[in-house]
Amino acid sequence: MIYLELFLNFFKIGAVSFGGGYGMISLVRETVLANGWLTEEEFINMIAVSESTPGPIAVNMATFVGSTQGGVLGSVLATIGVVLPAFIIMLLISTVIRNFIKYKGVQAFLGGVRPAVVGLIIGTALTMFVSTICGIGVVGDPLAIDYKSLSIFAIIVAVSGWIKNTLKKKPSPILLIVISAGLGIIFYSF
Repeated sequence: MIYLELFLNFFKIGAVSFGGGYGMISLVRETVLANGWLTEEEFINMIAVSESTPGPIAVNMATFVGSTQGGVLGSVLATIGVVLPAFIIMLLISTVIRNFIKYKGVQAFLGGVRPAVVGLIIGTALTMFVSTICGIGVVGDPLAIDYKSLSIFAIIVAVSGWIKNTLKKKPSPILLIVISAGLGIIFYSF
Protein backbone atom coordinates (compact mmCIF):
# COMPACT_ATOMS: atom_id res chain seq x y z
CA MET A 1 0.00 0.00 0.00
CA ILE A 2 1.55 3.28 -1.17
CA TYR A 3 0.38 5.31 1.83
CA LEU A 4 2.14 3.06 4.33
CA GLU A 5 5.26 2.94 2.12
CA LEU A 6 5.38 6.74 1.94
CA PHE A 7 4.97 7.13 5.68
CA LEU A 8 7.51 4.44 6.61
CA ASN A 9 10.14 5.53 4.07
CA PHE A 10 9.96 9.18 5.11
CA PHE A 11 9.83 8.22 8.80
CA LYS A 12 13.06 6.25 8.25
CA ILE A 13 14.63 9.24 6.46
CA GLY A 14 13.60 11.56 9.28
CA ALA A 15 14.88 9.13 11.93
CA VAL A 16 18.38 8.60 10.52
CA SER A 17 19.13 12.01 9.03
CA PHE A 18 21.41 14.58 10.58
CA GLY A 19 22.10 18.08 9.34
CA GLY A 20 18.56 19.16 8.53
CA GLY A 21 16.94 19.12 5.13
CA TYR A 22 20.15 19.39 3.16
CA GLY A 23 21.52 16.35 4.94
CA MET A 24 18.36 14.47 3.94
CA ILE A 25 18.59 15.15 0.22
CA SER A 26 20.83 12.17 -0.55
CA LEU A 27 18.59 9.81 1.45
CA VAL A 28 15.45 11.16 -0.22
CA ARG A 29 17.11 10.78 -3.63
CA GLU A 30 18.12 7.19 -2.91
CA THR A 31 14.63 6.33 -1.65
CA VAL A 32 12.60 7.93 -4.43
CA LEU A 33 14.82 6.54 -7.19
CA ALA A 34 14.91 3.04 -5.64
CA ASN A 35 11.12 2.97 -5.36
CA GLY A 36 10.64 4.40 -8.84
CA TRP A 37 8.64 7.31 -7.47
CA LEU A 38 10.61 9.90 -9.47
CA THR A 39 13.18 9.92 -12.23
CA GLU A 40 16.54 11.64 -11.75
CA GLU A 41 15.31 14.66 -13.73
CA GLU A 42 12.07 14.86 -11.76
CA PHE A 43 14.09 14.66 -8.54
CA ILE A 44 16.33 17.56 -9.60
CA ASN A 45 13.25 19.60 -10.48
CA MET A 46 11.70 18.70 -7.12
CA ILE A 47 14.81 19.98 -5.33
CA ALA A 48 14.55 23.28 -7.22
CA VAL A 49 10.87 23.64 -6.35
CA SER A 50 11.41 22.56 -2.72
CA GLU A 51 14.27 25.03 -2.32
CA SER A 52 12.39 27.95 -3.82
CA THR A 53 9.08 27.51 -1.99
CA PRO A 54 8.54 28.65 1.60
CA GLY A 55 9.20 26.15 4.36
CA PRO A 56 11.87 23.63 5.31
CA ILE A 57 13.28 21.78 2.32
CA ALA A 58 12.77 18.34 3.93
CA VAL A 59 9.08 19.03 4.51
CA ASN A 60 8.69 20.41 0.98
CA MET A 61 10.40 17.34 -0.52
CA ALA A 62 8.26 14.91 1.48
CA THR A 63 5.09 16.80 0.59
CA PHE A 64 6.00 16.89 -3.10
CA VAL A 65 6.90 13.20 -3.35
CA GLY A 66 3.87 12.21 -1.30
CA SER A 67 1.53 14.22 -3.51
CA THR A 68 2.93 12.72 -6.72
CA GLN A 69 2.45 9.19 -5.39
CA GLY A 70 -0.65 9.40 -3.22
CA GLY A 71 -2.34 12.75 -3.71
CA VAL A 72 -3.29 14.81 -0.67
CA LEU A 73 -3.27 11.86 1.73
CA GLY A 74 0.13 10.76 0.42
CA SER A 75 1.56 14.24 0.93
CA VAL A 76 0.19 14.43 4.47
CA LEU A 77 1.54 11.00 5.43
CA ALA A 78 4.99 11.58 3.88
CA THR A 79 5.23 14.96 5.62
CA ILE A 80 4.18 13.53 8.99
CA GLY A 81 6.65 10.68 8.47
CA VAL A 82 9.62 12.97 7.88
CA VAL A 83 8.77 15.35 10.74
CA LEU A 84 7.66 12.89 13.42
CA PRO A 85 11.10 11.44 14.35
CA ALA A 86 12.60 14.89 14.95
CA PHE A 87 9.52 15.90 16.94
CA ILE A 88 9.77 12.80 19.14
CA ILE A 89 13.53 13.18 19.65
CA MET A 90 13.28 16.88 20.52
CA LEU A 91 10.37 16.21 22.87
CA LEU A 92 12.39 13.53 24.67
CA ILE A 93 15.51 15.66 24.84
CA SER A 94 13.70 18.74 26.10
CA THR A 95 11.68 16.90 28.75
CA VAL A 96 13.96 14.10 29.92
CA ILE A 97 17.50 15.28 29.44
CA ARG A 98 17.71 19.03 29.98
CA ASN A 99 21.49 19.40 29.75
CA PHE A 100 21.95 16.69 27.12
CA ILE A 101 24.50 18.57 25.00
CA LYS A 102 27.00 19.04 27.87
CA TYR A 103 27.86 15.33 28.05
CA LYS A 104 31.21 14.41 26.48
CA GLY A 105 29.71 11.38 24.73
CA VAL A 106 27.04 13.52 23.06
CA GLN A 107 29.65 16.08 22.02
CA ALA A 108 31.85 13.32 20.60
CA PHE A 109 28.90 11.82 18.72
CA LEU A 110 27.98 15.19 17.19
CA GLY A 111 31.64 15.86 16.38
CA GLY A 112 31.72 12.63 14.40
CA VAL A 113 28.38 13.24 12.67
CA ARG A 114 29.18 16.76 11.43
CA PRO A 115 31.80 15.69 8.85
CA ALA A 116 29.44 12.99 7.57
CA VAL A 117 26.68 15.57 7.12
CA VAL A 118 29.04 17.89 5.26
CA GLY A 119 30.10 14.97 3.06
CA LEU A 120 26.46 14.09 2.30
CA ILE A 121 25.65 17.68 1.38
CA ILE A 122 28.74 18.04 -0.84
CA GLY A 123 28.09 14.63 -2.43
CA THR A 124 24.49 15.59 -3.19
CA ALA A 125 25.57 18.94 -4.64
CA LEU A 126 28.14 17.23 -6.87
CA THR A 127 25.61 14.61 -7.97
CA MET A 128 23.09 17.31 -8.86
CA PHE A 129 25.78 19.30 -10.71
CA VAL A 130 26.97 16.30 -12.72
CA SER A 131 23.39 15.30 -13.52
CA THR A 132 22.17 18.78 -14.42
CA ILE A 133 25.21 20.24 -16.17
CA CYS A 134 26.91 17.13 -17.55
CA GLY A 135 23.82 15.02 -18.23
CA ILE A 136 25.24 12.02 -16.35
CA GLY A 137 22.63 10.20 -14.27
CA VAL A 138 24.51 6.98 -13.56
CA VAL A 139 28.05 5.74 -14.04
CA GLY A 140 28.57 4.88 -17.67
CA ASP A 141 26.23 7.51 -19.11
CA PRO A 142 27.89 9.51 -21.88
CA LEU A 143 28.83 13.13 -21.23
CA ALA A 144 26.08 15.41 -22.57
CA ILE A 145 26.82 18.95 -21.39
CA ASP A 146 23.73 21.14 -21.09
CA TYR A 147 25.19 24.46 -22.20
CA LYS A 148 22.06 26.35 -21.18
CA SER A 149 22.31 25.06 -17.60
CA LEU A 150 26.04 25.71 -17.58
CA SER A 151 25.43 29.29 -18.79
CA ILE A 152 22.82 29.90 -16.10
CA PHE A 153 25.18 28.50 -13.46
CA ALA A 154 28.02 30.73 -14.69
CA ILE A 155 25.80 33.83 -14.71
CA ILE A 156 24.57 33.14 -11.17
CA VAL A 157 28.16 32.64 -9.94
CA ALA A 158 29.17 35.91 -11.66
CA VAL A 159 26.21 37.85 -10.24
CA SER A 160 26.88 36.44 -6.77
CA GLY A 161 30.57 37.40 -7.01
CA TRP A 162 29.69 40.87 -8.29
CA ILE A 163 27.30 41.47 -5.38
CA LYS A 164 29.89 40.26 -2.85
CA ASN A 165 32.81 42.21 -4.31
CA THR A 166 31.16 45.39 -5.58
CA LEU A 167 28.27 45.92 -3.21
CA LYS A 168 30.06 44.26 -0.26
CA LYS A 169 26.88 42.38 0.62
CA LYS A 170 25.90 38.76 0.86
CA PRO A 171 23.74 37.95 -2.19
CA SER A 172 20.11 37.22 -1.42
CA PRO A 173 19.19 33.60 -2.19
CA ILE A 174 15.74 34.82 -3.23
CA LEU A 175 17.28 37.20 -5.76
CA LEU A 176 19.51 34.44 -7.15
CA ILE A 177 16.52 32.09 -7.44
CA VAL A 178 14.47 34.75 -9.24
CA ILE A 179 17.35 35.47 -11.62
CA SER A 180 17.81 31.73 -12.23
CA ALA A 181 14.10 31.28 -12.92
CA GLY A 182 14.10 34.23 -15.33
CA LEU A 183 17.16 32.92 -17.13
CA GLY A 184 15.59 29.46 -17.30
CA ILE A 185 12.47 30.91 -18.88
CA ILE A 186 14.55 32.85 -21.40
CA PHE A 187 17.06 30.08 -22.21
CA TYR A 188 14.63 27.17 -22.40
CA SER A 189 11.86 28.99 -24.25
CA PHE A 190 13.97 29.27 -27.39
